[in-house]
Amino acid sequence: MTEPRNRPISAIPIRSGPTNSPNRPGLADAPSRPKPVRVVAFGGGHGLNASLRALRLVQRHLPLDITAVVTVGDDGGSSGRLRQSRDILPPGDLRQALAALADDSDTAELFQHRFAGEDDLAGHPVGNVVLCGLMELAGDPVVALDRAAAMLRCHGRVLPMARQAVGIEADVLKEPGHEAFVVRGQHAVAVAGGSIQAVRLTPAHPQACAEAVTAATEADWLIFGPGSWFTSVIPHLLVPDLADAIAASPAKRLVTLNLAADGETSGLSLSEHLAALRRYLPGPRVDVVVADGKAVGDPEPVIRAAESLGARLVLAPVAMPHGAPQHDPAALAVALEPLLGDA
Repeated sequence: MTEPRNRPISAIPIRSGPTNSPNRPGLADAPSRPKPVRVVAFGGGHGLNASLRALRLVQRHLPLDITAVVTVGDDGGSSGRLRQSRDILPPGDLRQALAALADDSDTAELFQHRFAGEDDLAGHPVGNVVLCGLMELAGDPVVALDRAAAMLRCHGRVLPMARQAVGIEADVLKEPGHEAFVVRGQHAVAVAGGSIQAVRLTPAHPQACAEAVTAATEADWLIFGPGSWFTSVIPHLLVPDLADAIAASPAKRLVTLNLAADGETSGLSLSEHLAALRRYLPGPRVDVVVADGKAVGDPEPVIRAAESLGARLVLAPVAMPHGAPQHDPAALAVALEPLLGDA
């Protein structure tokens, strides 16, 4: 068994100003700008937020055209309340993605502010309420998200994986030898415990976001993870038209592994995370798996799992140095930069 091909990674210089603005017409003598690398990141919640923040850091000196494709199955907290009362796409994960791509500004800070108190607004982030209003005003979630991105001066686009909210249900096995039982709802699946045997969407064939399908088809890189494996990462692969676009795309594929198991992957090793993904990923090809060396421990099982997907394993220190296991966007950017630059 050969050792993983870990590429030396150096710190990323931070440069000011946009790197992927189009050239102005009529400047024949001006040097041409490099073509942006088209990156589509799939996920939701805090995992996608960390990935997008890392991509924003890379974008400061490597031209990237970033698109976030966000799950729309959240039924808990503020998103669940708004989804139930207003019949809209759950806005929370979409808001998190917008915030990750936004300029550092007072508007972005306001978007993330959560109302205190005990009244009807309590617990709602301002951005969730704004997105709710924009969706009702525009009558189209993509138009609403593009307007929100303009308000926040986002360096990338945020799209829903489907044009309708979806339900998530899973077959969960509590103990070996017992029958699996069905758990319904993203929040319920996330905290169910036990071993998830299968996950699916309701309805089973939601209408994919056409713009997300196009982005996947035209991408140079497709990035999956980190995030809640069964409720944030895999659901994108359960939307038929989006899954077909992922399968047909000539893009390279990169998987960022989680740092530890969470409630819905309790008992799964990192190699088993990859095995679970393989059951749903259309086509066997993945090019790169990125993982934190300390989280991996013995790399051999993860190397074999990555190779079963056609991928090489890249080990890099991508975790926050202290506290709960979370990805450090700056460290993740250092790991991603040489990979994405090799498009």
